[in-house]
Amino acid sequence: MKKLILTIFILPFILGSKPADKPLLEQEFNLANKRTAEVQFFELKSELLNYGLDGERLGKDTFRFRLKCMPTSDGFEYTCEKYTINFGDSLEVSIPVLTNWQYKYKSGIDKSNQVFGLEHSKFEGLVDENGNMIPPDKSYHIYNSFIDFHGFCDVFGEKTQYGNGIQNLKKIGQKVVHVAANSAPPTNLGSNFAEGSSFKNGKITLEFNGLSLVNDKQCAIIGIDSGESSFKMIMTPMPNMEITTVGGSHYKGNFYKDIESGWVQKVAFDEIVVSETKLPVPPNKINSVIERNIVINNVSDAR
Repeated sequence: MKKLILTIFILPFILGSKPADKPLLEQEFNLANKRTAEVQFFELKSELLNYGLDGERLGKDTFRFRLKCMPTSDGFEYTCEKYTINFGDSLEVSIPVLTNWQYKYKSGIDKSNQVFGLEHSKFEGLVDENGNMIPPDKSYHIYNSFIDFHGFCDVFGEKTQYGNGIQNLKKIGQKVVHVAANSAPPTNLGSNFAEGSSFKNGKITLEFNGLSLVNDKQCAIIGIDSGESSFKMIMTPMPNMEITTVGGSHYKGNFYKDIESGWVQKVAFDEIVVSETKLPVPPNKINSVIERNIVINNVSDAR
């Protein structure tokens, strides 16, 4: 009898006295909550693989940086604690001018066509720790690694002021066209890349793909697809000499955003870039196929 009474008492708690809550994967989530005011540390690794037109891999360049993000009363201040490069089989070397470089993140484009508050002058005349000059095209990839970081962590990963953004993704499976779709930000950089250079975004989409655990934090998995992007780069290596590169690219990947703190914990995406460069001297035309593999990790400590 005691066993029967105990069973009758417990059953309502097992079965529930009211309809069960929605299953976790059908619930709504807020992916646009304000980031907590905590210092963050990030590490980025960008691999650039060059291919011949016959598919042969011709070489690999690797770019790495470590970034500290300090929340302030009016935004976020970043410190590039270290930046290193490997060109091909060469040893890893640092770039002294970028060591402990501080800048304030600014959304959008300023009146000097500078994106995200990144000073163009900082990426001109770069030399490594051994005093070797870094070619302008490699310098551009160094600059572009900061664009990659802020594009994912501060643009796609944050609520937009207008138009569709991550704030529109409430449930797993939802997909939106991001407000940045079909935009054409400038890509001119200092004296080496002239005005008129730009990157035309394709139909950028964000999709709430699911949940994951990263750094012991419950994260939303957000898939991103750039659509068909295109670009034009105008180089002026010397007076009265212009080199124009046109091409297309497509990048796809995921980023993982902590639902509680609002901070991106990881980004992983790949990009294929196909281009043609026209020269005023022989060989007059160069075709290029590049694969870019980028991983960003929130390391959350000062190691």
